[in-house]
Amino acid sequence: MTTPRDLMIATMDLAPERTVEQGDLSLALAGAEAIDLLGAEAISLVGDHIVPGLRPVLPDPLLDEAATSLVRETPYESVGDWLWRRGRGLSATYLAAFEAEGQLSRQGRRGMPFRRSRTVLADTPARREATERWTSDEPVLAALAAALGIRDEQTGDFLGGADDAVVTVLAAVRDALLELEAVRQRRAIEDAAFDNIWRGD
Repeated sequence: MTTPRDLMIATMDLAPERTVEQGDLSLALAGAEAIDLLGAEAISLVGDHIVPGLRPVLPDPLLDEAATSLVRETPYESVGDWLWRRGRGLSATYLAAFEAEGQLSRQGRRGMPFRRSRTVLADTPARREATERWTSDEPVLAALAAALGIRDEQTGDFLGGADDAVVTVLAAVRDALLELEAVRQRRAIEDAAFDNIWRGD
């Protein structure tokens, strides 16, 4: 399993009571991919720029796709730029992969035969592994989940032993999420002002 897959499962299955915007999840998934690429030595960071490294064939097709999409010429891409580029529609990509792999099932509503069924995760080894990682408070997954608001912030220096590059990626994810929220708030204000003009307020 990979960090983005575990994060996707956590978002869908382990914290269903907390709604996550698709754009937020896509940015966090791109960050999770970058962290796994660091672990595979497919990339390294110089400052906040992603430098391609080895080109291993990664067993996960989505992570391999991420490695293939790296900018391999100077000036290299910053982590922030990677999040916005790679993250575009990424949550939908992961959801489609889960469906194609048979990791999703349709669950009817008991006693309501005419109500639409909902999509849930099937009981798979991947789901069980993600649950184990979630319950063990694995620091990187916990940090990504906290950034998305599906897990409470950890107290103390729980990433104290993490590589500086991983910390840089996590910081970039938080910055991107804050930027996206600011865009949403600005659009809401602009829409409200536009509505007031039409109403003559």
